[in-house]
Amino acid sequence: MVQYAVTLKDGDWTVFKDGEPIERGLTRSAAIQLAKDLAFEAEERGDTVELLIQGYYGDMSRRLSGGGED
Repeated sequence: MVQYAVTLKDGDWTVFKDGEPIERGLTRSAAIQLAKDLAFEAEERGDTVELLIQGYYGDMSRRLSGGGED
């Protein structure tokens, strides 16, 4: 499983892959688009993907998809 997350960290929207920051300083919409693109690529490879996106008020949405054998 691969996890991508979009969160507000130190005043910047940051994209994480498996807990490690991979891109920061983005707008929220750009961070979400990047995470969705990366998730799509992982799904195309057959990975199961968990996508977490933080809302403006701290709430988190979660999507689990894709997947072949783990």
